[in-house]
Amino acid sequence: MELLRSFFFLALCALAIAAPHRSSPLNSTFTKRDPGFPYGSTKVRGVNLGGWLVLEPWITPSIFDNTGNDAIVDEWTFGQYMDYDTGANILWNHWGSWVQESDFAAISAAGLNHVRIPIGYWAFDTSDGEPYFHLNQYDYLKTAVGWAGDYGLKVLVDLHGVPGSQNGYDNSGQRGSPNWQNNADYVTRTQAIIATMSNDFSQSQYQGVVTAIELVNEPAGYYSQDLLDVTRNYYTDTYPIVRNDGSLVVVLHDAFQSFSYWSGFLTEANGGSWVMMDTHIYQVFDDYELSYTWPEHISSACAQASSLASSDLWTIVGEWTTASTDCATYINGRGIGSRYDGTYGDGNPAIGSCTGVSGSNGDQGAFSADYMQFMRQFWEAQVSTYEQADQGWIYWCWKNEQADDWSYSAGLAGGWIPQDPDDREYPDICS
Repeated sequence: MELLRSFFFLALCALAIAAPHRSSPLNSTFTKRDPGFPYGSTKVRGVNLGGWLVLEPWITPSIFDNTGNDAIVDEWTFGQYMDYDTGANILWNHWGSWVQESDFAAISAAGLNHVRIPIGYWAFDTSDGEPYFHLNQYDYLKTAVGWAGDYGLKVLVDLHGVPGSQNGYDNSGQRGSPNWQNNADYVTRTQAIIATMSNDFSQSQYQGVVTAIELVNEPAGYYSQDLLDVTRNYYTDTYPIVRNDGSLVVVLHDAFQSFSYWSGFLTEANGGSWVMMDTHIYQVFDDYELSYTWPEHISSACAQASSLASSDLWTIVGEWTTASTDCATYINGRGIGSRYDGTYGDGNPAIGSCTGVSGSNGDQGAFSADYMQFMRQFWEAQVSTYEQADQGWIYWCWKNEQADDWSYSAGLAGGWIPQDPDDREYPDICS
C-alpha cells in the first residue's frame, strides 16, 4: 500500500511539474466550455460546509473536548496524539453524520445555489510523514458532489489547508506559523493536488456540478512579503492546471490584500479567463470592529459596496456571518479566549460580556428579540451589499454545535435568515 501511495504521489507531482510555469506566457486560448453556472449574470448565493472534511475546534468543540487532551488543538495534533483506531472511528462517524443528503435538500429549499466545500491536502497526500489521518475524505467529497447535483446545487471545492500551512490558523489543519512559503516542495505538492481535483472534476459525471476550484484558502499575505510573493506566483503557475480542461472556474483568495493589489491580475486583458476573486468579510476579529454598535455593524457592511465594485475580476464574498462577537467557544483557537470579554490574553479590556441574552453566548434559546432583529438587518445589509457590487456570497457556515449566530441553518429555523433570499424586511437597509 505504501508503494502504491508513493507511486500515486509521484504521478501527481509529474502532472503539476508538467504544467506551465511563470517562465511561460499564459495561454489565453483555453477552451471555454460552460462551467454549469452563468457567472457574471446570475448571483452566487451559497453556504460553506465548514467543519466537515476539515476539523475546526469552534465548529465541533465536542470532538476536541472528548479527546481529554488539551494539546489537541487542530487536525494535525488530533492525528499526532489520538490512538489510530479511536481517531479514525471518530472521523468516520463525524464525516458520515455531520453532512448528509438531507442537508443538501435543505440548502436547496432555502433558495441557495452553491455550496463551498473545504478539504485539506492530507486527504490526498501525507508523503512527508505528516501525522494526519489520511483516510477516505475525498470519497465523502465526491459523494457530496453527487448529492449537490441531485438538488440542483453547484459546488466550489476549496483547498482549505496546504502542506506547511498557508496561514497558521487551525482551519489550515496546523496551528502555529505558516511555513508553506518556505519549501518549494510544499508548493509542488499543492499543485499536484489541484491537478488531481481538476482532472477528476472535469469528468463528465461531475461537469455542471463542480463549477470552480479554489487554489488555496486564506493565504496570510500580511505575514511576510515572501508568503505573498509565493502565493502570487503559485496562482500564476497553477491557473493553467485548472484551465487546461476549460470547464472549471479558477478561484483565488485575495490573501488579505486590497483589490488594488490584484488589479489586472489574470484578467482577460492579461491572458486569464474565468477567474474569480474570493474575499472574506468579518467584523469580529479585532477590537475596533468588535466595539461597533449594532447600527455601526450594519453601516460598515453597507460601506463595503464601493470596495467590492473596484475589483476587476468576478468577486464573491466567500465567507461572512451574522455574528457580531468572537464569543463562540474556541473561535480564536482551542484554549484561547475572546477579545469581546477580555479573555483573549492580549491585555485589552473587555468590550462586553459573553453571557446573557444579547446573543453573544451563541445559544439561540437565550437570544433576545432585539438581537434576532439585528441579525436579520445585518443579514440583509450584507446580502444587499454583496449582491449589489459583485457576484454574490457564500455564508460561513451551514451549521455548528454551539454558535447559532454563525449558523445558516439555525438562522433559518430562528427566522433571522429568510427561507427565500429575496424576502427582505428591510429592502432599503443600505439606502
